[in-house]
Amino acid sequence: PVECGRSRPTVKRSDMAGWAGYGYCASHSRFFWGLRLFLVCTPTGMPILWALANPKLDEREVLSAMLDREPHLATDRPSLLVIADKGFASKEFEADLAFRGAELLRLSFKREKKRRGESLLKSVRQLIESVNDTLKGQLDLEQHGGRTFEGVAVRVAQRILAMAAAIWHNHKTGQPVTRSLIAYDH
Repeated sequence: PVECGRSRPTVKRSDMAGWAGYGYCASHSRFFWGLRLFLVCTPTGMPILWALANPKLDEREVLSAMLDREPHLATDRPSLLVIADKGFASKEFEADLAFRGAELLRLSFKREKKRRGESLLKSVRQLIESVNDTLKGQLDLEQHGGRTFEGVAVRVAQRILAMAAAIWHNHKTGQPVTRSLIAYDH
C-alpha cells in the first residue's frame, strides 16, 4: 500500500479523490486510504514494470493492463514464469498469461492439490519481502509526502529508480547484496 491519508477530513479534502481509495493491508492488519503499488521485478529484484492503482481494483486486472501496456515483456521471453501470491488465482487469468506465453506460479489453496513448482516459493517469498523492505525501510516509500496523484507518482518513481540504480551499481561493482542501499546512505 501507498498510504495517502489517515483521517476522514484529510480524505474528504484530498486532491487524491478519484484516484485513491480504501484498501486492506494484510501485512499491517489494517485498512488504509491511498493507492496500491504493483511491481514486476526480475529474480534479482530489478524493477521492470510498476503501476499505482486504486486498492479496490482487482490485482489480476491491473497486472493484465500492465502487460497490455508493455506486451513485449511477455512475448519476447518464451516460457516466462510469473510468480505471484494467491490473490492472482483465476483460471481466466492463467489462460490470459498462457496466451501471452507466460506461466503463473503461486501457492495452492488448501482445497487444491499442490501446484507444480510450489516448493520453490519459500525462497522467492524472501526476495519479494526484501524488495518491499528496501522500498519501505531504506527508501521511505510510506512517508512519500505526495499530495496529488502526480506528486505521489513522481515520489514513487524516484524511489523505484533509486532502487534500480543501486541494484545496477551493486551488480556492476560485484557487491554481495545487490538490493542494499546502505553504502549510499550518508
